[in-house]
Amino acid sequence: MTGKLSGKVVIVTGAGGGVGEGIARLAAAHGASVVVNDLGGSPTGEGSDQRTAQRVADDIVAGGGKAVPSFRSVAEWDSAHGIVQDALDAFGRVDVVVNNAGILRDVIFHKMTQEDYELVRAVNLDGVFYMSRAAAPHFKEQESGCFVHMSSTSGLIGNMGQANYSAAKLGVAGLSKSIAIDMKRFNVRSNCIAPFAFTRMVGTIPANTPENQKRLEVARRMTPEKIAPLAVGLMFDEAADVSGQIFGARMNELILFSQNRPIRTTQTSDGWTPQAVVDTAIPAFRPSFTENHISSQVFTWDPF
Repeated sequence: MTGKLSGKVVIVTGAGGGVGEGIARLAAAHGASVVVNDLGGSPTGEGSDQRTAQRVADDIVAGGGKAVPSFRSVAEWDSAHGIVQDALDAFGRVDVVVNNAGILRDVIFHKMTQEDYELVRAVNLDGVFYMSRAAAPHFKEQESGCFVHMSSTSGLIGNMGQANYSAAKLGVAGLSKSIAIDMKRFNVRSNCIAPFAFTRMVGTIPANTPENQKRLEVARRMTPEKIAPLAVGLMFDEAADVSGQIFGARMNELILFSQNRPIRTTQTSDGWTPQAVVDTAIPAFRPSFTENHISSQVFTWDPF
């Protein structure tokens, strides 16, 4: 491995397993000092177990790398700031934040509870904001920094039974773009990855429909370690000009996603009435409408 991350301190949230663990291990292999953060909760957000983060940190150290565990939650302002402080206490600085921690509570929209929505939002979106905001003053002061956020095709495209998760993950994409714009003057970059991988969290998807059964069948063949090279590559100095982008990693396939831009306009010199909208504007737009696909209907080819 190269030492291209030597001297850099990387925080990876949700690094006690799956995608986060793979990123933490690969960053350490390239010389980074890593804060392995994980509350150790269940895939649906209950409980805590410090052994998950401790195990990964211990393994990195045993292999000659530098790592410390952090057991705090990302879902609260003070706790997220505490994670950044853990990095400062252990290594004296912070250079990269990988916002990977997440939970799922899949349920069809009309049966989704307030708790289902708020807990998923708190971890998957609020946690990204809290962690990024906690690191921002340090990035600003040193005039450098890198954010890598995990989004999802559930938000970028759509999936069944995931209104809470989809809303949060599409929010992450918008948040990342705003960070990229606001922090550009301080040489801080912010990008998203939509990962395709089978993890404990994905394993909570119920196999109760043909669509979900197909999702799980494909997902089980996708190893979380395949996400790490893209995430770590975005940390390298050679990627310092890459910001505000949305990528995907699907086995050995890397993806760059489009972002919202106008695709069709229509106008009238007399202004619009409701009837004119349905008689003129909607028929003009209809050929360019986006279908309500789910992710598996867009990614129809075999990545293996």
